[in-house]
Amino acid sequence: MRVHSAEAVRAKIFIEFIALIIRQRLYNLLKDEMLRLPTKRNYMTVPAAIRELEKIELVRINDGRYQLDHAITRTQEIILKSFGMTKDKVMSQAAAISAALAGKKDSMEDVEDLEPIGEEENEDAEA
Repeated sequence: MRVHSAEAVRAKIFIEFIALIIRQRLYNLLKDEMLRLPTKRNYMTVPAAIRELEKIELVRINDGRYQLDHAITRTQEIILKSFGMTKDKVMSQAAAISAALAGKKDSMEDVEDLEPIGEEENEDAEA
C-alpha cells in the first residue's frame, strides 16, 4: 500500500473493511431480489446495479429549480425495490431536495430532517 505511516495503513484497512461490509449487504439484497424474480437479470450484480443507479441524478433547469434528469426506468425500479425503496419515495425525496436547493425552504436542515428512504418499509416489517 502507498502510505507513509502505520496510522494511515490502519485507517485505509478500516475504510476498506467498511466498504466490504456495505458491498456485501448490497450483494445480499440484490441476490434475495434476484431469487424472487422469474428470470435471471444481468443488472442484479453490485457493479451493474451501482452503474444503473448512478444514472438517477438531479439537474438544474432554467428557473433555478432542480428535477430528475430522466424518468426512473423499470430496471432502476427493480433495483430500488431490492433495497426497500420505491419510485415514488425517490421522486418525493428528489422534490424535497430540489425545494431546499431552490431556497423554498429555510435551510438545508429540512433535507437532513427527511426520513431516510426505505425506513417506513422496515418499520412496517417489524410491526
